[in-house]
Amino acid sequence: MPIEEVRVCGTVQGVGFRPIVYRLAKVCGLKGDVCNDGEGVLIRVSGNEEEITVFINKLYLECPPLAKINEVKRSPYFGEFDFDGFVISPSVNSVVKTEISADAATCPQCQKDIFDPFSRYFRYPFTNCTHCGPRLSIIRAIPYDRNNTSMVNFPMCKECEKEYKNVENRRFHAQPVACHVCGPRAWLERADGKPVISDMFSMLDDVDAVCTLLQKGEIVAIKGLGGFHLACDATLENAVLKLRNRKQRYHKPLALMARDIDIISEYCYINDLEKQLLTSPAAPIVLLKVKTDKQLPSSIAPGQNTLGFMLPYTPLHHLILRRMNHPIVLTSGNISDEPQCIDNEDAKNKLSKIADYFLLHNRDIVNRLDDSVVRVIDNQIQTLRRARGYAPAPIPLPPGFEKIPPILAMGSELKNTFCLLREGKAILSQHLGDLENATAFNAYQETLNLYLNLFAHKPEIIAIDKHPEYLSSKLGKELATANQIPLYQIQHHHAHIAACMAENQISLNTKPVLGIAFDGLGYGEDGQLWGGEFILADYHDFQRLATFKPISMIGGEQAIYQPWRNTYSQLINAFTWEEIKKKYSELEIIKLLENKNPKLLNQIIEKGINSPLTSSVGRLFDAVAAAIGICPEKCSYEGQAAIEMEALADVNILNNDEETLNYTFKFEKSDNIYYIDTSSTWRQILNDINQHTSSSEIAAKFHKSLAIAVVTMVKQIRQEHEFHQVALTGGVFQNRILLKQVKMGLEKSEIKVLTHSIVPANDGGLSLGQAVIAAAKYLK
Repeated sequence: MPIEEVRVCGTVQGVGFRPIVYRLAKVCGLKGDVCNDGEGVLIRVSGNEEEITVFINKLYLECPPLAKINEVKRSPYFGEFDFDGFVISPSVNSVVKTEISADAATCPQCQKDIFDPFSRYFRYPFTNCTHCGPRLSIIRAIPYDRNNTSMVNFPMCKECEKEYKNVENRRFHAQPVACHVCGPRAWLERADGKPVISDMFSMLDDVDAVCTLLQKGEIVAIKGLGGFHLACDATLENAVLKLRNRKQRYHKPLALMARDIDIISEYCYINDLEKQLLTSPAAPIVLLKVKTDKQLPSSIAPGQNTLGFMLPYTPLHHLILRRMNHPIVLTSGNISDEPQCIDNEDAKNKLSKIADYFLLHNRDIVNRLDDSVVRVIDNQIQTLRRARGYAPAPIPLPPGFEKIPPILAMGSELKNTFCLLREGKAILSQHLGDLENATAFNAYQETLNLYLNLFAHKPEIIAIDKHPEYLSSKLGKELATANQIPLYQIQHHHAHIAACMAENQISLNTKPVLGIAFDGLGYGEDGQLWGGEFILADYHDFQRLATFKPISMIGGEQAIYQPWRNTYSQLINAFTWEEIKKKYSELEIIKLLENKNPKLLNQIIEKGINSPLTSSVGRLFDAVAAAIGICPEKCSYEGQAAIEMEALADVNILNNDEETLNYTFKFEKSDNIYYIDTSSTWRQILNDINQHTSSSEIAAKFHKSLAIAVVTMVKQIRQEHEFHQVALTGGVFQNRILLKQVKMGLEKSEIKVLTHSIVPANDGGLSLGQAVIAAAKYLK
């Protein structure tokens, strides 16, 4: 009887794959064994060719829910083989090429177990099986075995070991399997250190007590799967405001969790795809349109018309929310701008002035994971933050990238991720936050080291952003020098476009696409700050064809958080200050700017004192928002003014096909580059404000007019350059209105539009673009 070696590559460890192999081999009458190793799953099997083929076809058909088969390779086996039946053999250590699956939300069977009084898992907050539970958050090394996770500290009891070894049980080789007897435990503490008096609660245990505390208006810090969260009752305005004030997070929307879909649907509209996302194993936060008939306190998401909801994704959350008939706030447990706390003592030190109580547990979090954030636009998923539930699932690269050396791309400064590239796949890290914060940068370095070790990734090329002050770029230079390997510096917006191309499977040697990259800012080839770019690009190179006329960012980075600075720069580009005062002195925005010392501001602009030029569309949005009264003085988070303006825009005007109602943009050409000049736009906007046109109408007209200008510019460029696809990328294209309007306009002209889905359009996707450009340059 012939003997074959069957190599299965993909996400096949820790997901119940070997039990399926075992069961199907028995059904097909095969002899041999199956084991985990560094490359995935290795099967040695004896049988005739037809039986083995049937067996492999069944593997594809009956693949476990969390598993993903990328490739099955068959070859003759000539080694030692002495099997009377089929068995599961111990894991083998070898060169690491396998994938690590993402943490998965509690499956329906485990949910049933924790609420079944006759189950030994009744009310156990760490119940899991091979179909759900922690993965990346607890892993320290490959292969994914218990001794390589933070569960190594919890030896299994006899009952758990029995289930763990029973191939017919869904907990067979579920590495985090545990119960009340042998596993991690959760307990409640007061933030002030005083003992918790249990008889003050009507409760079953400390986890159930959290529900009572929340209902009483308390703030509880909860240690979850990938970090701590801060929770309060979302229907209690005082509790929400107390949380905001203590955390010093005054305006940024707060995430919500509800027990079930029915509760969420009381407050938001949910379509089929949004429901599918909410109930998926990834269980992300999904941005949903708010209903007007039943509303939560406005302090949950000030100035927004969406709410970010998620469902419970661990038994701990399910148990807390069992008696909660309305939503809770569940926001990251951190001091503002710092990463989530993951350690008990660190959390108590940092969060004791925010939380009233702590729900702690003693299972270590190895890898910090924020909640992922997604939304649905035109029935397509748009990922805003890729983290828990999605990372580190590999992203297949387009044709042409199969034979590449190991590459490490360091990502950006804000919304950072890094990327490992090898053998036709990209492994994008989870969202790591803004590296300008020292704690976040330390966490970035720790996570990078963990990934490099987990995946045994020894980069032969390092790719960085060209911005000389990005901490990720500086670290990349140090690593390249220390390891004596090539360093590629990648232009920011070229990387955005390449990321969009890669996730849309545009092949390596494709003809250039026109990339439209709109964002806050990125370091340009000319030393200026770009952010409103029309770029003809492939993976190897790019050509800047059009941009917005550069405007001064008065005060540099201060302009990101003080929108009036952008408004002043835009206005002084369109008028003299004397003209503005003569025509518009009664407008609130002009009164505000008059108090900012225009004479001094003009001198600052003329002399270029901390006022770099930028073509940023993000800053243009801020300028318009401030002009119509949205956050003119100060934003508490980046993009707040633009996000609130999107929410304010009048839907009726957006649906009106008449273009004569809109604002006009002027096109100029200099040195073979088109410039979009906003001067005429601002005259029309101020006239509208002067005539008491509503802010919602102006917001809608601006969105629509900008989209028309973009489409018009694309048509102009198309007359001079050949391209058949347009890629929309950069953080500004997370704006639902702009994305839909531009996409619709381009598709009317029969231009294929590429957008982001699995990778964020913002800087969270930048490292993927850096990596594929570096690969293309190497292969050229």
